Amino acid sequence: MIAEISKPPAKPSELTGAEIGTDRSVLKIEQLCVEYRTKEDRQPVKVAVKNLNLAVEPGEVFGFLGPNGAGKTTTMNVLLGFIRPTSGNAYLFGTNVLQPIARQRLGYLPELTYYYKFLSAEELLRFYAKIFKIPKAETERRIDTVLKLVELEHARKRLIKTYSKGMQQRVGLAQTLINNPDLLILDEPTSGLDPIGRMKVREIIQRLKNEGKTVFFSSHELGEVETICDRVAILHEGELKVEGRITELTHFHQCNLEQLFLRVIGYQPQL
Repeated sequence: MIAEISKPPAKPSELTGAEIGTDRSVLKIEQLCVEYRTKEDRQPVKVAVKNLNLAVEPGEVFGFLGPNGAGKTTTMNVLLGFIRPTSGNAYLFGTNVLQPIARQRLGYLPELTYYYKFLSAEELLRFYAKIFKIPKAETERRIDTVLKLVELEHARKRLIKTYSKGMQQRVGLAQTLINNPDLLILDEPTSGLDPIGRMKVREIIQRLKNEGKTVFFSSHELGEVETICDRVAILHEGELKVEGRITELTHFHQCNLEQLFLRVIGYQPQL
């Protein structure tokens, strides 16, 4: 049985479970449910996401947290149009995600990326620019801009197969940015990186925020989430357990984000 986690008293200007988003919300989820059919007789239907309400405002860096199997990737897949919800709705820039036009201003980085490693960073970005039908002259300008942002100018002509894990992750961020999106959805952007690689990705996210981009990302690195996020949501078994500004949550619960996370999922350290 998971102990009930109370939320800080809501102020009129804050988002609450019953008052989701504003007209300006970049991302809004209302009563979202996703169920899967299974082959198990005891549990023919698995509930991956249950009655999720969430909103992300322009310019925010929002941390989407939870243990493995909590429903984070399923929620992202709904936003990206990869799967359809069982019930409820999700919106990007006020448009239902069931309409492809909703994703025109979106950039996405999956947890597991695969690139044609016989390409250079330049060639990869030109490939994605063609997908977005970006004019040739604009393509070259954007390639210069994104490679500078992710600090890969010096390696732009090197084959991706010669890149370190951190460099490959940064070229992934570069392709995410080639269409100059207003919203980025990043699934575990620092997964498998060493401390320097994680730091560089954090710096890139901070630069994107400074440019007015909205970033929605999942991560198991709670220390970095606490450092760069404005607000967080913690899911457990498909349900939203805690949502709010990190400073207010940690002050209200008198603990850091990692301790709060462990409380939410019901983990008791063995001393």
